[in-house]
Amino acid sequence: QVRLVESGGGLVQAGGSLTLSCAASGIAFSAYGMGWYRQAPGKQRELVAGITSYYSTRYADSVKGRFTISRDNAKNTVHLQMNGLKPEDTAVYYCNRYQPEPTWPWGQGTQVTVSS
Repeated sequence: QVRLVESGGGLVQAGGSLTLSCAASGIAFSAYGMGWYRQAPGKQRELVAGITSYYSTRYADSVKGRFTISRDNAKNTVHLQMNGLKPEDTAVYYCNRYQPEPTWPWGQGTQVTVSS
Protein backbone atom coordinates (compact mmCIF):
# COMPACT_ATOMS: atom_id res chain seq x y z
CA GLN A 1 0.00 0.00 0.00
CA VAL A 2 1.40 3.36 -1.04
CA ARG A 3 1.92 5.89 1.73
CA LEU A 4 3.12 9.44 1.19
CA VAL A 5 4.07 11.71 4.09
CA GLU A 6 4.87 15.36 3.41
CA SER A 7 6.67 17.68 5.82
CA GLY A 8 8.58 20.93 6.00
CA GLY A 9 5.87 23.51 5.44
CA GLY A 10 5.39 26.59 7.54
CA LEU A 11 4.89 30.33 7.66
CA VAL A 12 7.50 32.45 5.93
CA GLN A 13 7.82 36.02 4.76
CA ALA A 14 7.89 36.88 1.09
CA GLY A 15 11.36 36.30 -0.30
CA GLY A 16 12.07 33.54 2.18
CA SER A 17 12.87 29.88 1.66
CA LEU A 18 11.52 26.51 2.70
CA THR A 19 12.45 22.93 1.90
CA LEU A 20 9.68 20.36 1.68
CA SER A 21 10.23 16.64 2.03
CA CYS A 22 8.12 13.65 1.07
CA ALA A 23 8.74 10.16 2.38
CA ALA A 24 7.25 7.39 0.27
CA SER A 25 6.65 3.79 1.24
CA GLY A 26 4.96 0.79 -0.35
CA ILE A 27 6.43 1.38 -3.80
CA ALA A 28 9.59 0.62 -5.75
CA PHE A 29 10.50 4.27 -5.36
CA SER A 30 13.39 4.47 -7.79
CA ALA A 31 11.22 3.20 -10.65
CA TYR A 32 8.74 6.06 -10.51
CA GLY A 33 8.66 9.69 -11.40
CA MET A 34 7.76 11.85 -8.41
CA GLY A 35 6.00 15.17 -8.39
CA TRP A 36 5.10 18.01 -6.08
CA TYR A 37 1.61 19.41 -6.42
CA ARG A 38 -0.15 22.24 -4.64
CA GLN A 39 -3.69 23.36 -3.99
CA ALA A 40 -4.57 26.88 -2.98
CA PRO A 41 -7.95 27.73 -1.46
CA GLY A 42 -10.65 27.75 -4.12
CA LYS A 43 -8.30 26.48 -6.82
CA GLN A 44 -7.61 23.15 -8.46
CA ARG A 45 -4.59 21.12 -7.52
CA GLU A 46 -1.71 21.81 -9.89
CA LEU A 47 1.67 20.29 -10.70
CA VAL A 48 4.51 22.39 -9.33
CA ALA A 49 7.51 20.24 -10.22
CA GLY A 50 8.28 16.72 -11.35
CA ILE A 51 11.34 14.52 -11.50
CA THR A 52 11.50 11.32 -13.52
CA SER A 53 13.18 8.07 -12.56
CA TYR A 54 16.16 9.19 -14.65
CA TYR A 55 16.29 12.60 -12.96
CA SER A 56 14.80 14.70 -15.73
CA THR A 57 12.94 17.64 -14.18
CA ARG A 58 10.06 19.85 -15.15
CA TYR A 59 8.66 22.96 -13.47
CA ALA A 60 5.52 25.02 -13.68
CA ASP A 61 6.25 28.37 -15.30
CA SER A 62 5.27 30.15 -12.11
CA VAL A 63 8.11 28.55 -10.11
CA LYS A 64 10.90 28.20 -12.67
CA GLY A 65 14.16 29.59 -11.36
CA ARG A 66 12.88 29.64 -7.77
CA PHE A 67 12.07 25.99 -6.92
CA THR A 68 14.27 22.92 -7.24
CA ILE A 69 13.06 19.34 -7.03
CA SER A 70 15.40 16.52 -6.07
CA ARG A 71 15.17 12.90 -5.05
CA ASP A 72 17.09 10.50 -2.83
CA ASN A 73 16.39 6.95 -3.94
CA ALA A 74 18.36 5.49 -1.01
CA LYS A 75 15.92 7.13 1.41
CA ASN A 76 12.77 6.97 -0.73
CA THR A 77 12.36 10.71 -0.42
CA VAL A 78 11.72 13.62 -2.74
CA HIS A 79 12.43 17.23 -1.81
CA LEU A 80 11.34 20.64 -3.00
CA GLN A 81 13.67 23.54 -2.30
CA MET A 82 11.67 26.75 -2.53
CA ASN A 83 13.45 30.09 -2.71
CA GLY A 84 12.11 33.55 -3.37
CA LEU A 85 8.70 32.62 -2.03
CA LYS A 86 5.75 34.80 -2.99
CA PRO A 87 2.31 35.17 -1.39
CA GLU A 88 0.84 33.39 -4.41
CA ASP A 89 2.84 30.29 -3.46
CA THR A 90 0.59 29.89 -0.43
CA ALA A 91 -1.07 26.47 -0.68
CA VAL A 92 -1.10 22.95 0.67
CA TYR A 93 1.72 21.03 -0.98
CA TYR A 94 1.49 17.32 -1.78
CA CYS A 95 3.72 14.74 -3.41
CA ASN A 96 2.50 11.99 -5.69
CA ARG A 97 3.36 10.07 -8.77
CA TYR A 98 4.55 12.10 -11.75
CA GLN A 99 3.85 10.97 -15.30
CA PRO A 100 1.47 9.99 -16.41
CA GLU A 101 -0.76 11.05 -13.54
CA PRO A 102 -0.86 11.33 -9.74
CA THR A 103 -2.55 7.99 -9.22
CA TRP A 104 -1.65 7.20 -5.63
CA PRO A 105 -3.70 8.07 -2.53
CA TRP A 106 -2.94 11.60 -1.45
CA GLY A 107 -1.15 12.24 1.82
CA GLN A 108 -2.12 14.91 4.30
CA GLY A 109 0.01 17.51 2.58
CA THR A 110 2.02 20.28 4.20
CA GLN A 111 0.81 23.86 4.48
CA VAL A 112 2.98 26.65 3.09
CA THR A 113 1.93 30.18 3.95
CA VAL A 114 3.81 33.17 2.57
CA SER A 115 3.11 36.54 4.11
CA SER A 116 3.59 39.80 2.23
